Amino acid sequence: MSQQESRQSIIDQEHLKILHITYLASAGVSAFFSLFGVMYAFMGLFFGSMIAAAPVRPGQEPPPAFIGWFFGAFGLFFFVMWLSVGILKFLAYRKLKERRSRIFCMVVAGITCLSIPYGTLLGVFTFIVLSRPSVIELFDR
Repeated sequence: MSQQESRQSIIDQEHLKILHITYLASAGVSAFFSLFGVMYAFMGLFFGSMIAAAPVRPGQEPPPAFIGWFFGAFGLFFFVMWLSVGILKFLAYRKLKERRSRIFCMVVAGITCLSIPYGTLLGVFTFIVLSRPSVIELFDR
């Protein structure tokens, strides 16, 4: 192995190490933000039940109860979506650490690009690192 190949191997190892650590941190952040969906779901449940139990004055219509339930459904959807993204990022962290499933890591990088600005940077750098021929060899072993 030449000195240039040895140097490139060290650089690749370090870049992959940085990537897998940042995917772990990003997975934690995504899982944390999914908890806001739980808060919205409980608020929707609370509003829906309060609207349904609200006394109605004569001559007035009660507010539509579906607004509270819509709020809760939106929160539940938000929770499931962000928790799923967090799980995918955690799986990408494990795959990067084990040097397996390069295509899976690139798909997760594409999904991560939707989280502007930090996720976009992480996704683009993942594409750059995983597209190198020397890194492709590491994943093929």
